[in-house]
Amino acid sequence: MDMLIYIGGAILFFALIMASIALHEVGHMVPAKLFGVKVTEYFVGFGKTLWSFKRGETSYGIKAIPLGGYVKLIGMYPPEKKTGKVRNSGTSANPLASLIDAGREAEWADIDPADDGRFFYQKKTWQKLIVMIGGPLMNLILAFLIFWAVFGIFGVRQPQPVVGSVSQCIIPADRADQRTCQPGDPLTPAVAAGMRDGDRIVSFNGTPITDWEQLQNLIRDNRDQTAAIVVERDGQQVALTPVNTVVNGVASKWDPGKTVEAGFVGFYPRFEQVHGGPVMVVDQMTDMTVTTVVALSQFPVRVWNTATDMVTGQPRDPNGPMSIVGASRAAGEISATDQLIAGDKVRFFLSLLGGVNLFVAVFNLVPLLPLDGGHILGAIIEGIRRGAAKLFNRPDPGHLDTAKMLPVAYAVFAFIALSGAVLILADIFNPLKLF
Repeated sequence: MDMLIYIGGAILFFALIMASIALHEVGHMVPAKLFGVKVTEYFVGFGKTLWSFKRGETSYGIKAIPLGGYVKLIGMYPPEKKTGKVRNSGTSANPLASLIDAGREAEWADIDPADDGRFFYQKKTWQKLIVMIGGPLMNLILAFLIFWAVFGIFGVRQPQPVVGSVSQCIIPADRADQRTCQPGDPLTPAVAAGMRDGDRIVSFNGTPITDWEQLQNLIRDNRDQTAAIVVERDGQQVALTPVNTVVNGVASKWDPGKTVEAGFVGFYPRFEQVHGGPVMVVDQMTDMTVTTVVALSQFPVRVWNTATDMVTGQPRDPNGPMSIVGASRAAGEISATDQLIAGDKVRFFLSLLGGVNLFVAVFNLVPLLPLDGGHILGAIIEGIRRGAAKLFNRPDPGHLDTAKMLPVAYAVFAFIALSGAVLILADIFNPLKLF
């Protein structure tokens, strides 16, 4: 592996991710300014300011810790409803109330009363939604454009409803990591049916086959029932010997690291390089989004497993999460490996970049503060409350006090910071090896 190319690829990927994050914040800033919200800061990174300039009322710049970015919109949280103040007078015996008051006070510390009408919380519900969706939408657009370029120029390897190879035997679950048959292992239904390499599956139990995903679902749902399979072989249709599919442990469609019980025939599909346009991109991104949502639902467990593997010296789970450091290392490996030709290197590099942008979009839509999804949920709830009050001629309930969710926001932020630290350490000391 050429170390200079490895380092260059990793740095380039890291820079492109930071550019994606910068554009994410632009997705918030532009509509906020259009709707009259006062924007005081736009920075890539956190911590100490390395470089900045001010144009109009907004300071732009780069900070020392390149692990994110932010745009500061004034008036994210409204004053306390009963008192109209940014902090209750006196002290509170409730630590959560004190936490909320402190957060509200910090939010309003540098606000000029002359900015009344330009606070974020004062904007209409639809405007708040556009401002907060703007960031994730920017990452979705970036992911779409990147994948469109990849699929259009380089294509993508996709499984076809064609037999690539036939498994000779059914390997028990306790030997799932092996592919060598042993005496006594039963033949697979594919062998019993007379399936051969190169057979194109025409129909399964009378259902015409159009693509691999459809065939895969039919086989899995068939479990241990009879399977009548027709294939195209040497230009002619051949009805294979009817067999029963068997229930076996197979990789979950949406969580490849998980094994589920499903129907099993015993062959691997042939992969072909397929080119496509926007329709293919949307279809592929839809599947990737579902996989990402499943992964996020298991994120705490996966982070814990990653930490355990690091401490105990176990191999890294190839389907586990990684930080921006790990993704950059992977990009470096892709750039420097001699196992790929130049075109495949570019395809894998860009696909990784597109995948990270899609993850950033989905992650930020999680409906918890301080993520964008938390603010989106708050705007939706506020809109429903005020719309219902208007519909039933009730008093306007006013703006939703999202500051009351600050304790949750602090907890979520602490979890994200801790998880990020664990993943960065794992990516340094127990990195995932692609080649």
